Amino acid sequence: MPNVRLPDLLLDHEQIRRRSMQSLFENLESLCEGTVVVDRQARIVWINERYAMRFGAISATDAIGRAIEDVIPNSLMREVVNSGQPILLDLLETPDATFVVTRIPLKDDRGDVIGAAGFALFDQVQSLKPLFAKFEGLQRDLAAAQKRLAEERRPKYSFSNFIGSSPVCMEVKRQARRAAQLDATVLLLGETGTGKELLAQAIHTASTRATKPFVGVNVAAIPDTLLETEFFGVVAGAFTGADRRGREGKFLLADGGTLFLDEIGEMPLLLQTKLLRVLQEQEFEAVGSNRVVRINVRIIAATSVDLQRRVDEGRFRADLFYRLNVLSIQVPPLRERAADMAALCESILEKIEQRTGLAHRELTPMAIDRLRRCAWPGNVRELQNVLEKVAMLSDKTRLDAIDLDGIVQRENLRAPVNDGQMTGIRDTYAAAVEDFERQLLTKALSETGGRVEDAAKLLGLARATLYRKMQALGLHSQ
Repeated sequence: MPNVRLPDLLLDHEQIRRRSMQSLFENLESLCEGTVVVDRQARIVWINERYAMRFGAISATDAIGRAIEDVIPNSLMREVVNSGQPILLDLLETPDATFVVTRIPLKDDRGDVIGAAGFALFDQVQSLKPLFAKFEGLQRDLAAAQKRLAEERRPKYSFSNFIGSSPVCMEVKRQARRAAQLDATVLLLGETGTGKELLAQAIHTASTRATKPFVGVNVAAIPDTLLETEFFGVVAGAFTGADRRGREGKFLLADGGTLFLDEIGEMPLLLQTKLLRVLQEQEFEAVGSNRVVRINVRIIAATSVDLQRRVDEGRFRADLFYRLNVLSIQVPPLRERAADMAALCESILEKIEQRTGLAHRELTPMAIDRLRRCAWPGNVRELQNVLEKVAMLSDKTRLDAIDLDGIVQRENLRAPVNDGQMTGIRDTYAAAVEDFERQLLTKALSETGGRVEDAAKLLGLARATLYRKMQALGLHSQ
């Protein structure tokens, strides 16, 4: 084998590289519709004949030395020279045709930009129409998805949806409107089914954050092991089984707007500590990340349990309770809003008509009086359930008290009330309500074969609420 000196080998490599570059340029020049080269000042130093004549030059020689824009008015070659960055795929519009073009900077041995080369790949954009159509379709789908997501984050309720004109109801609205203007943390207290989420959305709608997202989380409905990722999100590959693309948490989704934490009393202690830090610092770290994310979120929390008692029992952090309890609003149960019963029933029946297409129903004064005398442990949610059953089971458009038989049992009646003011001996009433709840829950569990989830749906209660009531009353599923 003949001896080959290293300088000769390097020379061969350099010659091959230069020859390949020249060959590539020559091939592109012959295959493309047009080729142009400019210097550091974006003046034309070379252009092929057919491309020059495309733009009105007498010949290629006539275009040499002229600024690129004087020959090709819409050219972006000067931008490539100034930035040193290529524009690999673009459309160049001319009065006669549309070119698919690519533009690359030219650099010397030190890496300094000395000019740029442009290639008009072809002028038959018809072949690219399927690709453009697909791209436009994807853009439309993305815009539609973003619009739907924004609508889902938009609150559905305002104060007009909190039906009632009783003194206790008007006082709640007054406090809530005041809270809406203060941008402070709000704690809504009240039994399940009283409309706390509706009120939270109304506060958001009347606040300065109304155009930003409203994001709701039911703490009791999410397993403890998933709560942290639900709140703070998770980075891609943070743990086995994590989404490969990662996931944004509710705090980030609510940035600029309102985060509604329903059933906050069910939050585990470990997460309470992390929530307190977020409330104090307005920042958090996603699961598996070391990057601190700053946010601007207003918190509205709600609970159907006695948080002060939870604090005394060591089940809820006292410092978090004080942080949440800046503005507290007690949402009254339905039994304390007897004067609102007629208006509530009318609103509910209208919604049932709109949703189901059934004929409009109305209640007689006797039927409304019957409903006023019920204990309603499930509050407005239970009333909605009762009225929907009555509307489904009866063909009459005017419903009387007798139409409620079998749905509202006589043993569920209680002593009448006067416009929201309770009467009778407190201990006797509490015992009667407890006895009523025990009977109602026992019957529901019996009718559903002891299945708690089905019993909760039948009663119009959250599953966690039913479990809590069963534990308090000493009931067990079969």
